[in-house]
Amino acid sequence: MKTKVVSFKEKIAYGLGDVGNNFLFDMGQIYLLKFYTDSLGLPAKTAGLVFLITKLWDGFADLSVGTWIDNRRKIGKRGKFRPFMLYAAIPLSLMTIVSFTTPDFSLTGRTIWAFATYMIFGTIYSIFNIPYGSMIPAMTRDAVERSDLASFRWAGANTGLLLTTVGFMPIVMFFDNMQTGYIVAAAVFAFAGLALQLTCYAQVKERYVDTTPKVKAPITAGFPSLFRNSPLLVLCLVNLFTFSAFNVKLAVQAYYCQYSLHDISIMPYMGFFSIGCVFIGVAIVPLLVRRIGKKATYIAGSVIWAVADLAAWFLAGDTLTFIILACVAFFGTSFINTLNWALVSDAVEYGEWKTGKRAEGLVYSFFTFSRKFSQALAGFIPGVVLAAVGYMPNREQTAEALAGIKGLMFIYPGVLAIVTFIVMALCYKLSDRKYNEIIAELNERKNPGILKS
Repeated sequence: MKTKVVSFKEKIAYGLGDVGNNFLFDMGQIYLLKFYTDSLGLPAKTAGLVFLITKLWDGFADLSVGTWIDNRRKIGKRGKFRPFMLYAAIPLSLMTIVSFTTPDFSLTGRTIWAFATYMIFGTIYSIFNIPYGSMIPAMTRDAVERSDLASFRWAGANTGLLLTTVGFMPIVMFFDNMQTGYIVAAAVFAFAGLALQLTCYAQVKERYVDTTPKVKAPITAGFPSLFRNSPLLVLCLVNLFTFSAFNVKLAVQAYYCQYSLHDISIMPYMGFFSIGCVFIGVAIVPLLVRRIGKKATYIAGSVIWAVADLAAWFLAGDTLTFIILACVAFFGTSFINTLNWALVSDAVEYGEWKTGKRAEGLVYSFFTFSRKFSQALAGFIPGVVLAAVGYMPNREQTAEALAGIKGLMFIYPGVLAIVTFIVMALCYKLSDRKYNEIIAELNERKNPGILKS
């Protein structure tokens, strides 16, 4: 049976979709906490609470969108997933810009503004991103192609992260008024992201979509099958650790560069080199998967990450050492973050094999719910810690505040990388061999008597 159907051009287009996504998403993850504390004037604890509440809201939005997708009864010529991407793209880019505006309100008004704008942004992002991420099983049934698409997606995500890290703050700092700079920088990346998202929409194809009319089900109807999907549950758990750790690093690095290394202008250089190492990792992940399998590659990434961050706690007192160890840590994260998307696609087939029900949207949205919860922690924890250690914006920090920033930057992610290694090694049981057996059995169920090659 011919299973490889995705062209190189289509893989590129799929990856470009996540370049666009991350132009929009990463501005919030990297800079919005600092924007809230230093420009919008919110107390650090309040800014952290904005992330906690809005990301939890986003998690439930993900589940709702996933159920919406799976309950669609009329699949038009645009497909099952692509229409969501088309209609959400423009509102998403506009809300990105609005999130970085500073209205002339009281503190209470600005707090409400932050909650409302980021909550609306997150809801629209769910409407675009859940279908985009759920689409891989509909694009191909080939395991290697799925790993390739996951690699292209993560390469796209890291291109977006790289360009956002390198380009955002120079645009902001070009203007004497930083509030103006934030709006201009957000607009530049928002409209560039929109163009790339629409390119992805136009170029990708859905080939394996179940168009059988479905009986509409409530959002909770599919939950029992999710809790029988053990690979998905393990993947959600380790993502709670790794994505929280990764996003804390992104949120805190601006504080660390400005107050510990006394030079925020190094962020573009740090981003260029460290995220450049991510591309190296993304490139070699498919080779490692073919040689040692997905699980072993995932575990190797967590070990590299943990060693680099814990070493940085002791050694990263100067710019050069900080950048070198950041490169190693980001190289390790690339293994984990690349394979997440391939493993969640595997979990779709596992769930169908286990329960007889195929639910790409619900599986993917349940997975992203765990990631949204980790993002909530990633915004909330730094805000609480910064408030607890006495952080005051735009002034010299106390030794206690510097220690808090350093701990968030290195200890928090390093320890969680170790926990990820332990959980993945002991609890994840879906080997590549078992996955291939599942695919063969599913094909046999759908085509009884088909010859096995």
